[in-house]
Amino acid sequence: MSPVFLGIVAVMAVTGWAVWTGYSTSTGLAVFLFVTSAWVVSLCLHEYAHARTALHSGDLGVEDRGYLTLNPLAYTHTLLSIVLPVLFVILGGLGLPGGAVYINRGVIRHRWQHSLISAAGPLTNVAFALVCTAPFWLGGIDDVPLPFRFALAFLALLQVSAAILNFLPVPGLDGYGVIEPWLSPNTRRELAPLAPIGLLLVFGLLWIPAVNQFFFGVVHDILSALGVSDLESYCGRRLYTFWQGSEGLCEVAAG
Repeated sequence: MSPVFLGIVAVMAVTGWAVWTGYSTSTGLAVFLFVTSAWVVSLCLHEYAHARTALHSGDLGVEDRGYLTLNPLAYTHTLLSIVLPVLFVILGGLGLPGGAVYINRGVIRHRWQHSLISAAGPLTNVAFALVCTAPFWLGGIDDVPLPFRFALAFLALLQVSAAILNFLPVPGLDGYGVIEPWLSPNTRRELAPLAPIGLLLVFGLLWIPAVNQFFFGVVHDILSALGVSDLESYCGRRLYTFWQGSEGLCEVAAG
């Protein structure tokens, strides 16, 4: 396991403890560091899930390429897999799909294996979301300090939004990778040119107010089903973006 990954986990653990105990000069900074490091951990696990599934499907080269070490620096595009997802969290509170591990698809024999490799990453985001929201849907959230509670709610929002985006059947995203093996060769050839710009097209659509409202409506509906209220995820984002100043509504909720 990569020392880089272990260092990120250590930051997550220490800052998570600081948020829980209040042992920090700035709760907002502690929440920022905790959520950011936890988000990077989830990105590493997302890519690891792709690679591990590919390994068991026949691509033995993923080990030589360093994808099984959980080292984010080993990914094909560190900018796409780590830097941009973190930047989008900071700027917009959106779980940007990462995705930059090279899989040798030519050595994988079965279509269902190709689909499973693509699905493994976003399923990791689903699992991470369930872990983050476990105190909510298990009825134990009343015992969780409010800043940590809000941080978990915002982190869950990131995981849910990332899972939804990743599962979209758009060329270039994991959702398309799930269905691609089952499409005809002609259809795959026609859609292949869209792969480099698929994610850009999705974000272009998200700039449309009606689409953006619908997307985040779905995200909040899922969070609500898991016991997380809109106020909790909203206050989590307010704490995360501590440089923007305090928010009266969340101060009342936290008080």
